[in-house]
Amino acid sequence: MIARPLLATLLIGGLAAAALANDPPAHESPSHGAAPAAGHAPAVAPPTAGFAAVLAERPLPAGPAAWVAMTEEDAWARIAAATPGSRQAVRWDYAGSLIAAGRGPDAMGVLEVMRSDDPDLAMVPGWRRANGAAAAQAGHADDALAMLADPMLVGDAESCLWRLRALAATERWRPALEQLACALPALNARHGRARRPFILAAGEAAVALHRDQAALDWLATLPDGDPAANLLRGKAMLGVGEGKEGRLRLARVAISGDPEQRADAELSTIEAALDAHDLPPKEAAQRLDRLLLNWRGDAVEQRALRVALALALRMHDTPAALRSGAALFRYGGAGADAGTIATQLRGLLAAALAPESKLPLPQAAGLFWDYRDLAPAGVAGNRLADGLIDRLQAAGLYTRAADLLDHRMNAGPRDIEQGPLSVRVATLRILAGYPDAAIRMLRATDDVSYPAAMFADRRRVEAAALDIMGRRAEALAALQDVPDAAGIAAEIHWQARDWAHLVEVGEPALPAPGKLSEVGQAVVLRHAIALAMLQREAALTRLRDRYTASFAKLPTAAAFGLLTAKAGTVDPAAMAGAMAALPSASPAGAIGDLIAQGREARVAPAG
Repeated sequence: MIARPLLATLLIGGLAAAALANDPPAHESPSHGAAPAAGHAPAVAPPTAGFAAVLAERPLPAGPAAWVAMTEEDAWARIAAATPGSRQAVRWDYAGSLIAAGRGPDAMGVLEVMRSDDPDLAMVPGWRRANGAAAAQAGHADDALAMLADPMLVGDAESCLWRLRALAATERWRPALEQLACALPALNARHGRARRPFILAAGEAAVALHRDQAALDWLATLPDGDPAANLLRGKAMLGVGEGKEGRLRLARVAISGDPEQRADAELSTIEAALDAHDLPPKEAAQRLDRLLLNWRGDAVEQRALRVALALALRMHDTPAALRSGAALFRYGGAGADAGTIATQLRGLLAAALAPESKLPLPQAAGLFWDYRDLAPAGVAGNRLADGLIDRLQAAGLYTRAADLLDHRMNAGPRDIEQGPLSVRVATLRILAGYPDAAIRMLRATDDVSYPAAMFADRRRVEAAALDIMGRRAEALAALQDVPDAAGIAAEIHWQARDWAHLVEVGEPALPAPGKLSEVGQAVVLRHAIALAMLQREAALTRLRDRYTASFAKLPTAAAFGLLTAKAGTVDPAAMAGAMAALPSASPAGAIGDLIAQGREARVAPAG
């Protein structure tokens, strides 16, 4: 069964009207070239022309005559009897009847069918007024205002009344009340429930502009039990100092109102109690949280968020302030003071991330992650993020630091600026115990033509990650074409106890005799161990002769002597002690330290 409004739209269209005039259906029309049967109109009647001029000649009706209601039976009878010549007039009367019944969406459909048959109707003030009224009823306030902007409708009382309603619906309170003087004749011509939507619109605008007594005077014409009127009465009474009466009205709305009215009443009660200092801030915050949990998506939520933001600032509750402020921005409710609120929230976020903040570091990092869209842009934002990342890294929270830096890197353009960031992200992933994640990230950002130095830095870190994962051949392959990679290769061979390759790589890297640094000592002593393990006595002798004087006054002299002694003369326990005395400095420098820390982290992931 076809729904009645849809069937009405079909019946007022050209094809259906032709059928009602006893035309055959389109699929039964005569074959091409044959004449229509005698006494029948063409299967599809041409659009009725000229009604725009007829309507333009009529004076704009006022008061009850503007929208004359018909019974459903009368409407259907006239639709059924419509002819091509009377069809537009029937449609016009039907549209007015729908507006009288408050069925704006249906009226818009009828009026659009009329315009499609006669485009000149769009220039006729009467048709535009009807379309504006129907759009206002349908909740399309901006469309209504566009239709009612016709110069011929500026001083028309009926148009002023509908403009008042549409302006109030878009919270343009002052312009709405400015329509009232012009609209009064049309308002006074209405009676009973026909006045209600316009009285409510004027009352809402008056309350918003703190003209509370005027609002109460207008609302007195509506029934005592009307929840929408009581919501406005409650607010207005609070505004004029009648607190008990106002709270009682709002309490009644909480019982009899719809969900939106109940939410508005609860919020208004909280606001009034806060203003009167009758509600502890903590309890008010809890009630606001419950309200915001259960009501979303309109002016009530936006107002609640503003109250929650102000309350959080008063309580110095940074997380709550950021939560409310971010919701305002993200869902378009910040309004005209968006710039002020943004500056305020950025200051809160910066204070929360500062080293002297009393917030625990993990909580501060969580705030930055949740509200990073509120952080300053450009250099200031990067500086804020970098400071937090440094603190996280220093605290050993490597995963949190890597996540933040990874976001910063991916938020920017894919260019050479990713190079240094990618190296640091990979390093943090390794320190967190996830060398596989470091490799994936490096390879995902490998499509940029980096400078040679940056390319080498990325390959060094990749080699470290591969070595930690036990993929030594791939690690060494990654170091090809990397300058000064011998130290890293030596570290990889040392960790793998690959003595032959360690000797091969280490021989050219041996330092000159003389004053030896800790790294130099480590290189020589590791070379000695490799030679000893390979039982290369002649090479050990040459090493001893070359460096004996250099080690003479160093703490590692005993270890050097034991490691370079002749085979068979070294006590195993003494050898173990000598190896334990090796300097901790790695020939691979920072990469060597990264490999060592990464191995430990992979056993027990951190961060």
